[in-house]
Amino acid sequence: MEAEFVSRTKKKHEVEELQKLGTALVDLPPAQLEALALPAVLFAAVREAQRITSHEARRRQLQYIGKIMRKVDPKPVRAALAAVDGRSAAARAQQKRLESWRERLIGDDEALTAFAGAHPGADLQALRTVIRNARKEIAENKPPRAQRELFRLIREFNEPE
Repeated sequence: MEAEFVSRTKKKHEVEELQKLGTALVDLPPAQLEALALPAVLFAAVREAQRITSHEARRRQLQYIGKIMRKVDPKPVRAALAAVDGRSAAARAQQKRLESWRERLIGDDEALTAFAGAHPGADLQALRTVIRNARKEIAENKPPRAQRELFRLIREFNEPE
């Protein structure tokens, strides 16, 4: 049996893709990186790359990570990175929903009724007070302390129990 022919260009593209995957690992925060369960050699190389500040030294370290990635199965690493991206996308979507509720509650009196219908356990009296304070802050150009408090309350009522 003959081995399947792979062109140099294809090999280079595969190596570059693995190096990009390694760069994505380096860009992760340390807590997310530790949760990925990477091989010890790869984990140590990624942590070292995060520590390096010199451009050229970092470039060499990224190449080294690419070399290590050639010996590691990249599928689980890709899957773990996709899961991390999915969580952060879900968090951004949740943030947008909460901000939308806050803007609706501050701008429209009817929004409190809609919020109460969607969240039966919500403390309406506390919400009314914070909404009134937030509107007052906006009118007087004060720092958004009550607006932040309103956001916190909305987040508490939106968390699943």
